[in-house]
Amino acid sequence: MSKNILSKGKKGGMQIATLCISTTMVLVLLGMIAFFVIIARNVSNSVKENLTVTLMLSDSTTVNDGHELTRVLYHRPYTHFVDYIGKEEILKDESKQMGINPKEFLDENPFSSTIELTLKADFANKDSLKWIEKEWKKEKAITDITYQKDLINTVNDNIRRISIVLLILVAVFLLISISLINNTIRLGVYSQRFKMHTMKLVGASYGYIRKPFMWRMFLVGIISSIFACIILAGGIYALFSFEPEVKEIISVEVMVLMAASVFVLGLVISLACGFFSVNRFLRMKASDLYKI
Repeated sequence: MSKNILSKGKKGGMQIATLCISTTMVLVLLGMIAFFVIIARNVSNSVKENLTVTLMLSDSTTVNDGHELTRVLYHRPYTHFVDYIGKEEILKDESKQMGINPKEFLDENPFSSTIELTLKADFANKDSLKWIEKEWKKEKAITDITYQKDLINTVNDNIRRISIVLLILVAVFLLISISLINNTIRLGVYSQRFKMHTMKLVGASYGYIRKPFMWRMFLVGIISSIFACIILAGGIYALFSFEPEVKEIISVEVMVLMAASVFVLGLVISLACGFFSVNRFLRMKASDLYKI
């Protein structure tokens, strides 16, 4: 009797271990996909927020007027960064690059003061830029507004294409992952089908029969998520060691979102697959249990 109980305990332990291992592997894959999706979003935002809009100021604009315009721009909801660059500073930089001071043979500074503006990622598109340009062209101190329209359109088009590809990959891998976890869980429930039927015969409710299986799936989801996060964290640490510069892209927020995604997916998929697998066998008649 004791040997039989021990054998059943070992078998149950092996089933949980198998479930945890297979679920962990799938969650690592899903965590990697979530990681790349989040990184792609951060990279796209970084690229958009580095696109510069230049506001050319008239010669009659004083330094104080330029700084006042800069302060007004700073408080606009679309501004990511703004900087006033005086004509003397531009002359100095250009002279250094050209190796000659244009003021020496022109008798005047040929450059105008400018305001360099970068937009928040949500506003770095052609539609937003149109009304921003329209708003500031009314300002008398601004003579011209320049930005790389083709580059902005190209960046947004490429980001849109990459986002579509990533969404398709997420959908495909999510379906594959759910299928793999579901099959693994179903095998674990399959071995308990006759026990479940016996409990039905003595009057146990579906909820009572389902409860221990759902609790087991909850533990599997938690344990698998923890192991998956440890593996992913190890991979990110190795990436930091190999390429330290990626720390600028992979922030704490990225790692928290990735870990949260892994835990949510681990619990939701495990509990959902466990629920449907148990229900499938609960609804079967006794004769059907022998045919599967």
